[in-house]
Amino acid sequence: MTSTADAAFVQTEKIGKTFGAVRALNDATLAFYPGECVGIVGHNGAGKSTLMNILSGVFKNDKGTLYVDGGKVEHHWNTHEAIRHGIRCVFQELSLCPNLSLAENMRLRTSAGNALGWRKQAGAQVIRALDKIFPRHGLGANQIIESLPITKRQMVEIAMAFTPGDHPLKLVILDEPTSSLDEQSAKQLLTYLRDFVSGGGICILISHKMHEVMNYSDRVVVMREGAVIYESDIAQTSAKQVVEAMGQGHTNRDEQAATRVHQAGELQVQARLLADGLPLKAFRGEIIGLAGLAGHGQTRLLKLIHALHKGRQDWHGNELHTETAFVAGDRQSDGVFGLWSIAKNMSLSWLGKCGRAGMISFAQEDRLIGQWMEKLRVKTPDMNLPISSLSGGNQQKVLFARALGADAPMILMDDPTRGVDVGTKYEVYGIVRSQADEGRTFLWYTTEFEELYHCDRIYVMNEGEIVGEIANADLSEGELFRLSFKELA
Repeated sequence: MTSTADAAFVQTEKIGKTFGAVRALNDATLAFYPGECVGIVGHNGAGKSTLMNILSGVFKNDKGTLYVDGGKVEHHWNTHEAIRHGIRCVFQELSLCPNLSLAENMRLRTSAGNALGWRKQAGAQVIRALDKIFPRHGLGANQIIESLPITKRQMVEIAMAFTPGDHPLKLVILDEPTSSLDEQSAKQLLTYLRDFVSGGGICILISHKMHEVMNYSDRVVVMREGAVIYESDIAQTSAKQVVEAMGQGHTNRDEQAATRVHQAGELQVQARLLADGLPLKAFRGEIIGLAGLAGHGQTRLLKLIHALHKGRQDWHGNELHTETAFVAGDRQSDGVFGLWSIAKNMSLSWLGKCGRAGMISFAQEDRLIGQWMEKLRVKTPDMNLPISSLSGGNQQKVLFARALGADAPMILMDDPTRGVDVGTKYEVYGIVRSQADEGRTFLWYTTEFEELYHCDRIYVMNEGEIVGEIANADLSEGELFRLSFKELA
């Protein structure tokens, strides 16, 4: 794509932002032009989300200059001004009001509609947007947000960003938009983005999924330590060059995990959601995958297993023979304690290992925390800072450490790598495989197809029921897709 500097809708000149002792953004200079999608990549804490928060008016830069639509932005820049200029953002942490319906959430974002018919009009707006972006979404305007799985909530948030409002839409910023979507919904969104861009819109796509950036962006920008360290047209670069610029060595998206050779041990769990469905069975030392279209009971099954009592059988015949630890995918609802420090969030489930006779050894706790922070590369100047000071991906690393550092022989993982950078994902894959080799059992729900190659067996779910099982050697997208739909299975 050829553009001139004069045509840039948004420009930043040496933008900087500091949070206490943390320099989150450092001399970032970029330009965004009509008719292009710009992919921005980098490790967790690289400054990507901070930059987007400045562009969308959430944060005010404390250094550098921002230009929007040809004009220099002064001190009055805020979210209202950004929206007035046609800039909208879908944040990594969703911003919907959970106790309101789709229509009511839509009404909060627009002043259109008369006093009597606003609910119907707002509902129709959001449903039209959902129909365009996510055909067959299955959502209704009067559904309450908190009743929806995180995949559906992500779809609603994205649709609202693209809904025509009081001001023409020019720039959409998407921060990890597919992190909670299944493969089908992600492809629908990315296809729609190309249509939006071809009509003259601008999209900024922040993603840890390299294939999304390389296949759907016109330009790619790499950030590290708060700075822009690499920029190129997609046609002039490769995934290998981009990953090398990020500073880590895993480059091949299609690289499959080597087949594990292991001897499965005794039964650890047998469970199902529906009485007439196939049961999930997991044995000691196995890595079991859960797959299928998002929102079809995978998370509910993991939570059911986590709630079972060891050694007891419920009325569905579900039984658990060991202790479990849980890694939440929806970290804000099910994972982090927002008012606690990073350290306290991390050590919560393994304090029993940090002392004797009921007395906690804080020195031992700090030592274990330090080990896991180094192993998972949690980026923070002080582990006693609130966990809210971390980026979303770094918060997820803390949840990994909480579960993996516990003594539980079985780990339940609910789409755990959502929002986590590529390098850390491979670190986690290695830890999971090594601990499984030592006898630990993993139940792993993921919306990323490639991660299923790290599993020994995969159960596919549809409408709360296990409809099939795939061995690692037989795994393919075609077989997974066939089992994901009852009419095909």
